[in-house]
This record gives sequence, structure tokens and C-alpha cells, in this order.
Amino acid sequence: MGARVWALRLVTTALLALVGCVLGAVGGLWVNDLGYPSASARTRQGDAVWLGHAWVDGRKGPADVSALVKQMGGGVHDLFVHTGPLRNDGTLDPALYPQASWLVAAMHKAVPGIRVQAWLGDVVDSEGPGLDLTRTDRIIGSFRQALDAGFDGIHIDFEPVHSGDQDFLDLLEQAHVLTAERDAVLSVSVPQTEPVPGIHLLGAVLTGHPKWWTTGYLSEVADRVDQVAVMAYDSGLPLHSLFSGYVQQQTRLALQSVPSSVDLLIGLPAYHEDNAVHHASAETVGAALRGVRLADHGRLKFGVAMYVDFAATDADWAAYHRDWLDP
Repeated sequence: MGARVWALRLVTTALLALVGCVLGAVGGLWVNDLGYPSASARTRQGDAVWLGHAWVDGRKGPADVSALVKQMGGGVHDLFVHTGPLRNDGTLDPALYPQASWLVAAMHKAVPGIRVQAWLGDVVDSEGPGLDLTRTDRIIGSFRQALDAGFDGIHIDFEPVHSGDQDFLDLLEQAHVLTAERDAVLSVSVPQTEPVPGIHLLGAVLTGHPKWWTTGYLSEVADRVDQVAVMAYDSGLPLHSLFSGYVQQQTRLALQSVPSSVDLLIGLPAYHEDNAVHHASAETVGAALRGVRLADHGRLKFGVAMYVDFAATDADWAAYHRDWLDP
């Protein structure tokens, strides 16, 4: 009887501690959302947009370019154009992007100085099926192939990459040699930064998916590229204010971890799915921008990135213009 009582007390204590941690985390996010953004927290004309595959496979034309330029306003400097995915052996099928050179030329003419990057990704799985990051010869060959097509840079989006993955760091080093030789930009999408030290290990154990990176690993990645885009969405948070507080936290952690010499972008959720990890009513462009602005301290190489053009609504673009281009 005594053993059962002690076991019950132990379980109750553990549950109360867990509830306390959850309530503390929620309270912290709510506090993060308090206050007023600085008037200087606004675009530096270094923003970005992720664009779907229709821009390079022939479905888009000159009228679409004009419409996009009008939507963007004057703040966008980079376009991440879906050009892959890579095959699992690291190669890239040239038939995927027959209109790449047209798009690059059209965007350069419409917006002088804009950079059109090849957004290349794949599911990472060294055990197969999936991309093996040690196949650097073929992966770098695919990056070279995209640059030969006229792109101004390479935007890498390999998922999942676990915090501490040395193969990914080695690949980035080799890719940066290539882009530097070609006077091109090397950019990378990265997961969110762990809000509490060590929690990335718990996430990996429970889900097998690295929800977060450590601040140290984010710094190591950033040291090997020219531009970092944080995918600051799919938080699972159900309230506008909590998501804003979460983005404030993610922005602050990224600002602390990414060197000031590297372009830093915070991703904005311009899509409207409802599932376990994304609540469209909470994760809005406006909520994300509030969080970004609350953390923004005036860093020069800093901006936001809209994800993704084919899902973005007029309301999403209106929020970008109202809250970031001209707040």
C-alpha cells in the first residue's frame, strides 16, 4: 500500500511539473508579445519570397512577372525559385526547369539588382530512400548545373538535418567554394532554434524529426553561407498572440546566433493549412511580422521572407506592405 502511495505521489509530482513547464512556456510567449515595436523596425529592402515550380516549368509568363513585381513592392531582393527537387542520388533533372533562363532575365529586367536563386531540396535519409549528404560530388554538380542555367545563387532546403550534422557542414563548405568562384550567393533554409537548451534532443527522441537546432549549430551553418532563412512557422500554437511571441523569440535567438555579415531572413507563413502543427487563424503574416518587429534591433542585413507565392492571399501581401514596408 505504501509503495502505491509513493508511486502515485511521484506520478502526480511529475505531471504537476510538466503542467508547470507548459504554463511557464506559454506565459513566456505571451510576455514576448507585449510592448510596441520600434519605428525603425521595417524593411531594409533585403526581403525574399519563396516561389513555386510554375515559374520555371513554363506555366508562368510575362504578365505573371508584372503581377508579382506589383505585389512585392520595393522591399524584395531575393527570389527562391523551386527548381528541384534533387534526385535521391544528388543529381538534378534538367527537364524540371526549361524556363529558368527566361525567368532570370525577365526578373532582372523588371527589378534591377534582384537575385533569382535556385531553390533546391530533397528529403535527407542516408539509410535510403532519400538524399545522402555524403554524395557531395553529385550534389555540388547539381548546384553547378543550376548556376549554369543562369541563377544568381543556390538556396538549399534539405530536411530533416539534425542539429550537429557534420556531413551538412562539409557540404556547405564545398558549396560555398563553388558559389564564391561564380560570384553567386549561397543561401540555406534552417529549422527553428531550440527555445530551451537541450530540448532538441527530446524532440528528436519523441518524433525522430529535428524540430530545433542549437544556437551553436545555427552559428556553424551560418559561418558557411551568405544567407540564412529561418522557417519560423508550423509552431502548433493556437493563438495569434502566442505565435507572435514565439516568432519574437525565434527572431531574437537567430539575431544572436547568425553573424552580422550574413543575411538573415525570418520566414512568414503566407499559407493557410489547418493541421496539428499549423493553425491558419494563429499563424498569420501579421502575427509573424509583429514578432519580428518586437525583436528587431536595426541590424543592416536583416529581412523577412514570404512563404509561399502560390498560397499567399491579397490579405497576406497587404499585411506585408502595412506592417513591414510602411509600418
